[in-house]
Amino acid sequence: MAMTIVESTRPVTGGVDTHADIHVVAAVDANGGVLGVESFATTPAGYAQLHGWLAGFGEIVRVGVEGTGAYGAGLARHLRGQGLVVIEVDRPNRQERRRNGKSDELDAIEAARAALSGRVSGTCEDRRR
Repeated sequence: MAMTIVESTRPVTGGVDTHADIHVVAAVDANGGVLGVESFATTPAGYAQLHGWLAGFGEIVRVGVEGTGAYGAGLARHLRGQGLVVIEVDRPNRQERRRNGKSDELDAIEAARAALSGRVSGTCEDRRR
């Protein structure tokens, strides 16, 4: 008897630690498990590559972005333009960062998990209006 495997689209949440020259992005599954972490340039081409990379893991449910009013503003506009829900995520707790060490990768993972968990739920709006 032949079996057919039906591939379902897994829900993916992204998280972005923003910087002036690069954004570090993490993809997590519905349980918060890390699917991958990667860095992309802070250019329109980099934003498109970041979006494509995230979409490669499954259906993007939401993206938590640090600094949507500063370094992450262009990325947030791009992602919203693609029809995605962008959640504004506060920078990680400074005491926690000192205790565990600063890591852009860990900050991106934390941003994704914060957006996934609902700890942060404010969607960002285009501030140019």
